[in-house]
Amino acid sequence: QLTESGGGLVHVGDSLRLSCAASGSTFSSYAMGWFRQAPGREREFVAAIRRNGVGTFYTDSVKGRFTIARDNSKNTLYLQMNSLKPEDTAVYYCARRRLIESDYYSAPSYDYWGQGTQVTVSS
Repeated sequence: QLTESGGGLVHVGDSLRLSCAASGSTFSSYAMGWFRQAPGREREFVAAIRRNGVGTFYTDSVKGRFTIARDNSKNTLYLQMNSLKPEDTAVYYCARRRLIESDYYSAPSYDYWGQGTQVTVSS
């Protein structure tokens, strides 16, 4: 089970840190990702991280502003979001990538999803 937290209403330029708590003892065995979905739009990839935390991947629109990280000792995934923009407004989901997958960017590569947390950036 994946449970996100940390969303909220912020202003342009503010920061937020999202957390995703994973239950069970296998968290460190899986790559993890963050996706987001704005109203009327498809769910889109935001960031992903390898299971050991060494490799990270980002969509172009968040590079340099967002940082994905994980703490395997706490079974927790993070997304630090800085310099937030109105276009970052969406529901943010954490997800666990399938072991057999090599693609980090596509939603079908992920098998377990959290319930989502709303991020709203007001101008």
